[in-house]
Amino acid sequence: MSGSDISCSTPGVDGERQDKNVAAVLTPFLTRHIPQRLYPESYKESRNFCYRHHPAFKCKRQADETDMEQLQNQLDTLPQQDQQAITHVWSMFSAAPAQERNLILKGILSQCCSPQLSYVSSLLRELIRIDFVSALPPEISYKILCYLDASSLCKAAQVSKNWRKLADDDTVWHRMCEQHIDRKCTKCGWGLPLLERRRLRECKKNIEKRMESLSQQQASAHGSGSLTPTGAASGNGKKRSIDESNASDSEETVSQDTQTAKRTRNSDMSTLTTQNVPAGRLTRPWKDVYSERLKVEQNWRRGRYKLKVFNGHTDGIMCLQFDHSVLITGSYDTTVRVWDIETGKLLRILSGHVRGVRALIFDDSKLVTGSMDRTIRIWNYKTGECVSTLRGHADGVLSLHFDATLLASGSADSTIRVWNFKEKSFFTLRGHTDWVNAVNIHSPSRMLFSASDDTTVRMWDLDTHECLRIFNGAGMSGVSNDQGHFGQVQCVLPVILRDEEEDDNEVAEDDDDVNEQYHHHHHYQSLIGHQLVPEGGEYREQEPALSSAHVSDDELSVHSPSSPSMSRAVIRDRNRRRRKLPHILTSSLDNTIKLWDANTGECTKTLFGHVEGVWGLAADTFRIVSGAHDRLVKVWDIQSGRCLHTFSGHSAPVACVGLSDSRLASGSDDGEVRVYSFGVE
Repeated sequence: MSGSDISCSTPGVDGERQDKNVAAVLTPFLTRHIPQRLYPESYKESRNFCYRHHPAFKCKRQADETDMEQLQNQLDTLPQQDQQAITHVWSMFSAAPAQERNLILKGILSQCCSPQLSYVSSLLRELIRIDFVSALPPEISYKILCYLDASSLCKAAQVSKNWRKLADDDTVWHRMCEQHIDRKCTKCGWGLPLLERRRLRECKKNIEKRMESLSQQQASAHGSGSLTPTGAASGNGKKRSIDESNASDSEETVSQDTQTAKRTRNSDMSTLTTQNVPAGRLTRPWKDVYSERLKVEQNWRRGRYKLKVFNGHTDGIMCLQFDHSVLITGSYDTTVRVWDIETGKLLRILSGHVRGVRALIFDDSKLVTGSMDRTIRIWNYKTGECVSTLRGHADGVLSLHFDATLLASGSADSTIRVWNFKEKSFFTLRGHTDWVNAVNIHSPSRMLFSASDDTTVRMWDLDTHECLRIFNGAGMSGVSNDQGHFGQVQCVLPVILRDEEEDDNEVAEDDDDVNEQYHHHHHYQSLIGHQLVPEGGEYREQEPALSSAHVSDDELSVHSPSSPSMSRAVIRDRNRRRRKLPHILTSSLDNTIKLWDANTGECTKTLFGHVEGVWGLAADTFRIVSGAHDRLVKVWDIQSGRCLHTFSGHSAPVACVGLSDSRLASGSDDGEVRVYSFGVE
């Protein structure tokens, strides 16, 4: 039998011989490289791996089910030998080290035609994308996500379930709130309404502790071979208290003593230990807080509001103040009225003054009113009872302001009285030559600011009782200041510009409570902590402390704070004089609003727009609200001085205005109060 006959009659022999030849080449290659690839620690020689292929912590990308099914269907259509040959190629490429892989790819690509190269390019566009959020440790992913703005974070949450768990986490949104609430973000220029900053810092500490716990758990997860971030969206993060933050105009507060239960949508992902939540306490994630604050700010910017009108007074309204639940107004009809700000219902009428009520201020439990009948009355406005009456001014009381244990009153007798409830004493500041229309205590610097019909604004030291600066009109030397008001000054408000506050690191830790309270709102100072004097109690006149102007730095360095020859007040005063003072806003009947630097006494900005005198003024971190004789209410940007909105509706001059996070109110000589609500339902 010839050789040709043998070869034709035994085709399977050549196939088997060919398979043996392939196996002789392929098997040693796989035997040599696969163990090195899977168990590199068993080999002494070191190898460099990219993160994608490192055996210890490489990212195992989930296979695409659709593509793999198509691949399997195409492979099934081929003969078995072709299937085996293709499988050998895949096996060799999979086992090959990085250098050999590159060599194989280079050879294959050099043989590809243009359509094949185009096909490879279309595949690479999808395959080359890396899910870094899943690949990186959670703390690094959080750090990256914290650089995104709110819009980008919301888009990131739509990428995948894993991205959503991280992008919606309280760690990220707490940082977002920290950057925007009660300040303007340096990146996007947006700022959101107020959040209690001190408790925000406390919450940050808790989140940092939580991140340390996450890091430790991640380290243990590496040991078990798992790289999936656990607890990323756990409810163990600090969250907002709903019972205090549901009202959009109230000051947001953070629960200090609770850790939350897991959120429903990711309860199966949480592995962190959660503490028990006290009964009756509900919580909100930081993303919801940010969303609510953002909607409020958008309403402010776009002028979207709901208007509520309060009628009831029979004469002009001269003063008002409100919080999240009540609105209190004082009028020339001698009454004070307490309203439910949500429903507009009149809750009670406080009667006792015999002449018009020109000033009022209240906190959670007490209301202080000043009248043209020369008296100051302290009320429990929840019951309508007059708790105490203070007398001492020789003419009508025009202005009031309190902070901690101090109450300041300005009068038509051109004097200012500062009442100390704790020590049951008072002192009088003299210097103005006409009615004192406004007083305002700035506790961080222990200063008092006053505005008068004599066209001046004065800064007083509460310890030494000295007038340290006159801002306009005739200066301390009697020289006229062209920058000042030339009309009667009606309002004065200390304001802290946010960028300046962050640069000022000289404020002592002991002043944190006072700073925190002051930054909430100038009109919402607290009387909590002192016992109000019952009616008939007498106050003694207080002597001023030794002025630090007469004490040298050498003397201060010699005497210790406990030295009997050196008053603590003197040392405090010297330290305070080295501290940065706030800016102040003033309004006048010359139709202007001015911003002053209290450190230099210079007018830094003048706002024009009202065509008649400005009677009322209110401000917060972002806005200034003014009411004028032209019957208009204007809203200004506090940073740029640009007029944002103008509201009309009153039929008489606007005498007073109020401002909160989500509301503004205006009272007029027409006896009407108009409340504009920019909050969300």
